Amino acid sequence: MARTVKLGLIQMACGSDLATNTERAIQQIEATAQQGAQIICLQELFRSQYFCQREDTACFGLAEPVPGPTTERLAQVARHHQIVIIGSLFERRAPGVYHNTAAVLDADGAYLGKYRKMHIPDDPGFYEKFYFTPGDLGFKCFDTHHGKVGVLVCWDQWFPEAARLTALAGAEVLFYPTAIGWHVSQDQQLNEDQHAAWEVIQRGHSIANGVYVAAVNRVGQEGDLQFWGQSFVSDPFGRVMARGSDHEAENLIVECPLGRLEETRQNWPFLRDRRIESYGSLTSRYLDGA
Repeated sequence: MARTVKLGLIQMACGSDLATNTERAIQQIEATAQQGAQIICLQELFRSQYFCQREDTACFGLAEPVPGPTTERLAQVARHHQIVIIGSLFERRAPGVYHNTAAVLDADGAYLGKYRKMHIPDDPGFYEKFYFTPGDLGFKCFDTHHGKVGVLVCWDQWFPEAARLTALAGAEVLFYPTAIGWHVSQDQQLNEDQHAAWEVIQRGHSIANGVYVAAVNRVGQEGDLQFWGQSFVSDPFGRVMARGSDHEAENLIVECPLGRLEETRQNWPFLRDRRIESYGSLTSRYLDGA
């Protein structure tokens, strides 16, 4: 299996103007496509700054239907360059019902569908439960013109169940649009430890599932959060193939030989050796008898 795919990761700093952020993202998509990228992923909620640092009903005005105007714009770009685009959007589903959603546009501009973020955090500076209803579409694989991709979003990164189920659906690459950083007053050692944990667990998803992982983070300071960038791609062996800057906007283009999935899974047959008949307790919150 000699097929390869070139991934493009767009790591941006976002300003306060939605139109400017959107056009900047499209410019970077086009630049990355011209360098050969075939599947291009934007960071989480790329159209705006990360508004979840506060609880403010005015921020619901940032939401839009999915599919909608932004997916239509991305579809035009995808069709023109014959690329797959993954765009993370604030979805307005109905009055009072909103989701953190990633849309997938195929290389012919077709809207393939969406993934709604399943795991919603609620931490200081990350008040996402105020804004987002948990996803209800399950874990999905999108069979695109350039490869089979799964999309999960940010906080989903910490849950091995999400990566496993998406890989079992057939995904060759797991994409994680992300907005993660640290408080500007936080201790530097803690910063480094948090970043290391974030990267290590995702590299673990690569290894455990025999897939590529592509994490796309934003950069720059917004309010009290300093986003740490360092977008990366890891191969099915967990090796980091490329890593972005911790402070600058940049595009990563990474060539991924898909035959590496078969080779790795032959030598590390974790999917073969799973004892699926013994995992029923995973549907319990905790095994304390309650």
